[in-house]
Amino acid sequence: MFSDKEERLRQTPIKGTNQGSVRNFNERLVLHLIRQYGQLTKAEATRATGLSPNAVSVIFRALETEGLLVREAPIRGRVGQPSTPLRLNPDARHYIGLKIGRRSFDMVVVDFAGRVRARRMARHAYPTPQAMIGFVRSELRPLLRSAHLRRDRIDGLSVARPSELWHWTDDFGAPKAEMAAWRDFDVAGALCALLPVPITIENDGIAACRAELTFGPQSHRQDFIYFFVGTLIGGGIVLNGSVFPGRRGSSGGFGPLRIPDEPGGHRLVDHASLAVLERLLVAAGHDPAPLHHAEADWSLFEPILSEWLDRAARSLAHAIASTLAVIDFEAVVIDGAFPADCRTRLVRRVGQELHKLDLQGVSPPQVGPGHFGAVARALGAAAWRISMDYMINRNALQVGSDGGTAPELPPRG
Repeated sequence: MFSDKEERLRQTPIKGTNQGSVRNFNERLVLHLIRQYGQLTKAEATRATGLSPNAVSVIFRALETEGLLVREAPIRGRVGQPSTPLRLNPDARHYIGLKIGRRSFDMVVVDFAGRVRARRMARHAYPTPQAMIGFVRSELRPLLRSAHLRRDRIDGLSVARPSELWHWTDDFGAPKAEMAAWRDFDVAGALCALLPVPITIENDGIAACRAELTFGPQSHRQDFIYFFVGTLIGGGIVLNGSVFPGRRGSSGGFGPLRIPDEPGGHRLVDHASLAVLERLLVAAGHDPAPLHHAEADWSLFEPILSEWLDRAARSLAHAIASTLAVIDFEAVVIDGAFPADCRTRLVRRVGQELHKLDLQGVSPPQVGPGHFGAVARALGAAAWRISMDYMINRNALQVGSDGGTAPELPPRG
């Protein structure tokens, strides 16, 4: 009989190869599995990957020598020699994630295991390039000091921001002229002048999805939809166990999805966005300031909050039904920049609304909550380089008859 973990390891959908030409693919696979399971012994890694015990031993030794893995205490009490599990070394790499949001900037330092070591935030009515540079310039040193890191210990900076930030300005009350400055602004160039490390930029909804996949609880869901309810709703798509950004890096831009029979607009963004809730609160004479603090008590917004949650749930249910008609997703994950109790209520209401719809021809998915809330976008930005350099991307995998290769694991420095 196999334990639950052993049975899941035997069913790992990706297998390694004992050909020497794909050593780095096998290293990625081992790191991917250890990140997924938390820790693995050599015997467990052998079962999961299909590699020979000797090949796994060589990989473990190489990754441990490089400092990417550390040993746990040996497991005793079993037949034979004690086995020693290995886990990710949190101090192996450190990354900065920067979220450029419509209502706030958020910057984090994340270690190799996905723990947020330090965080800085600033709120605004709308973002400008100058404000973003000012935020990073003023907060970078305090951020690193809080994380107890020098600048030369940062291995990369990644940015999560809405695609075409200069659009959709009417939806959150921003001046078009000032927002147009983003159109030709070189974000990477400006940031590199402040911190000369590799810099990447990704859609903020996809970044939040990446955080859930990379650092969220271990799951065997291979295909799921991810919604993030922010100032404007967005999200991402996971296919074959990997984030699928699409040709232009904008897959999961769910805002324009058409929603039938809902007063107030024909798009998902017209209903399931915090900007909509903000407008409702202002119209009713409420101060919407607490809305921009996910840790605040939103119960003071009742009964408008409940009315908006119902409206958002109906719209999300229609959006889910539409996406299921395109790809047979097995699950839906919903997160957002709101308190955990609001997320729980929204997930429950979406499930109820889905059951009211005619889903003939599609399979109802599991609907569940995300796990990171407002920090998901900055956390996901930091996850980008971990995902690209140390994990398996099955949507970009090219393995030919000669064994194929994955990109080399990058050296430190």
